[in-house]
Amino acid sequence: MLRTIDLRGRALTTSELSAALPRARAARDDAQAAAAEIVRDVAARGEDALREQAARFDGVHGHALRVPDAHLDEAVAGLDAAVRGALEEAIRRVRAASAAQVPAAAVTALDDGGTVEQRWMPVRRAGLYVPGGKAVYPSSVVMNVVPAQVAGVGRIAVASPPQAAFDGRVHPDVLAAAKLLGVDEVYAIGGAGAIAAFAYGVPSIGLEPVDVVTGPGNNFVAAAKRAVAGLVGIDAEAGATEILIVADATVEAGVVAADLISQAEHDEQAAAVLVTADASFADAVRAQVEQRVAATRNADRARQALVGEQSAIVLVDDVDAAIAVSNAYGPEHLEILVEPPRTEEFTEAGAVFVGPYSPVSLGDYLAGSNHVLPTGGMARYASGLSASTFLRPQQVITYDRGALQRVAARIVALADAEALPAHGEAVTARFDAAGPDSA
Repeated sequence: MLRTIDLRGRALTTSELSAALPRARAARDDAQAAAAEIVRDVAARGEDALREQAARFDGVHGHALRVPDAHLDEAVAGLDAAVRGALEEAIRRVRAASAAQVPAAAVTALDDGGTVEQRWMPVRRAGLYVPGGKAVYPSSVVMNVVPAQVAGVGRIAVASPPQAAFDGRVHPDVLAAAKLLGVDEVYAIGGAGAIAAFAYGVPSIGLEPVDVVTGPGNNFVAAAKRAVAGLVGIDAEAGATEILIVADATVEAGVVAADLISQAEHDEQAAAVLVTADASFADAVRAQVEQRVAATRNADRARQALVGEQSAIVLVDDVDAAIAVSNAYGPEHLEILVEPPRTEEFTEAGAVFVGPYSPVSLGDYLAGSNHVLPTGGMARYASGLSASTFLRPQQVITYDRGALQRVAARIVALADAEALPAHGEAVTARFDAAGPDSA
């Protein structure tokens, strides 16, 4: 369990490091082909395709694809009090952190009478996906919905898989979380089919296409987002979860093992990676993992993730090498458990958890940060879900006659240089004798 990749004594470039590090590359390629076919089927056949997929993947037949209001009300009424309290606190914390992500409008005066206003406009409609295959995720309702609401999105739809154990209904805890947040447009649709339904719409059930699709899921959900990107906006491809821990013997081996297992239990394709310069510590962590995984509820799933090609212990020469490995990998979740932490040097990660009392589980639920994060190395160029995901920067240009006249000759010069004289003429026409202010 947890194979070893020994990089000690090797001077590797970033690209060589990326190639040496553990990834489930074949699984991602397979998911891409399957998801693309599912997306095409939903685009072509709508509700019929979704019902066939529900029977195939969820074991559900004849269920209500659009969740009735009564199901939402029943879910809230039956919600466990402790779970409700935890959800309400998570909502409060994520709302506060998301509010800080909304940029302020700004006006730049470039001339007397010439301004450019930078404003941030919310998308009209968002489709938010909440997974529900191997586990249930009311927390993902919070992480999706709250930033969209903070951004000012006017219309929000949520989709989550139908559950055979609940007669084809969405899991009641997911429904209750949606109701607590005031969302009443919920669909019992799962996986790649849900992403396609949001992108193309399903008129027979009243589902209109959205402008942006967000939410975590497995590799098939991430691949479906890739397939619809361009038709709609997407957040980062939050696929099978990843944790990379940079640690040394200043932290207990059992703590590191517990954190690796906490993400491995999500999915057989989850990635759990430890990077350390201490071989003895690595052995201690491996022993703790083997001991602890046997006792956990989702032992079979976690064990498959831990022995998969995407998980490993990576041995390096020192902390400098560990930083290089982490930045080359670009993990979804990065835990820094070394002293000093040198957080400013760990630049490529979806979210960074510093110190022994900041586990990824904290971020999954109650840190106030968002747990919908980029996977598969996308943290090199993409960010986690936030209010800005649902906002479009828009520039508003306002010049009066004098301000335009002062730059007119320069506009004409550039237009002529680019062999686009009509561009310049569109400016000079305003100052001809018959121009708009000639009277």
